[in-house]
Amino acid sequence: MTAQTVTKPTGGGAAGESTAVPAATKTGLNPVFPVNNQNYITQRPAYLRLQPPPMKIRRRRCCCRCCLWTAIVISFLILLAAFAGAVFYVLYRPERLNVTVNSLRLADFNLTETSITAAFNFSVTARNPNNRIAFNFDGISLYLRSADVDVGDGSFPGFILGENNVTTMRSVISRSNSPIPEGTDVSALKSSLKIKQLPLKIVMETKMQAQIGKLATKKLKIRFTCDGRSVPLPVAKAPPPSTVSGVRCKAKPIINILDWTL
Repeated sequence: MTAQTVTKPTGGGAAGESTAVPAATKTGLNPVFPVNNQNYITQRPAYLRLQPPPMKIRRRRCCCRCCLWTAIVISFLILLAAFAGAVFYVLYRPERLNVTVNSLRLADFNLTETSITAAFNFSVTARNPNNRIAFNFDGISLYLRSADVDVGDGSFPGFILGENNVTTMRSVISRSNSPIPEGTDVSALKSSLKIKQLPLKIVMETKMQAQIGKLATKKLKIRFTCDGRSVPLPVAKAPPPSTVSGVRCKAKPIINILDWTL
């Protein structure tokens, strides 16, 4: 089968152009097209790699794990402390100290616009009801206040309060012509003098250490407060005023956080 050249006129009327038409077109047979030898290769689909999660999600997971483990550790420590406290209570049965004012008598008192003069006879008893716990006290600082005005101060020496022991301390608390700080309101104190009764608040501060056999705790600052009582004022040419007794004191630890005292 041969191809013949057929000349066709173009739209411009030129007769020089020709196109090659297969000979089978004239005879009515199917045209034969050249076969291109192409190799078709079937390829497997590429597997997609799993991309790692974004950094933000990783950080969130790490934070959640840290929070979880922190909560677990704190809960375990709380349970351990509670268990140790229960064991300690069962073994030693700790009880509170009893601090009581035995006697408080006002021997002298004088108030002017600028100074205070006062003298008190003071006695206090500390009782330890524990059978296996002793207490070691440093020196005790003592303050007497009336209507938020300091009317006397003193001190007691340090001592050891043994198991099932009682210690009584006596002191004379005096203040002679002590100046009153400027700006101090003494109106409430003057009004109490008119009724011949002086309301007092007793404050004792010290450091205390508990001893259990050969073991000893760290020293803890503690404050004893005794209030709610009034003492009669002395009157010239009159018998000594009665004493105040049986006042129980409340103990409270002193915790310093920065500049705050709890």
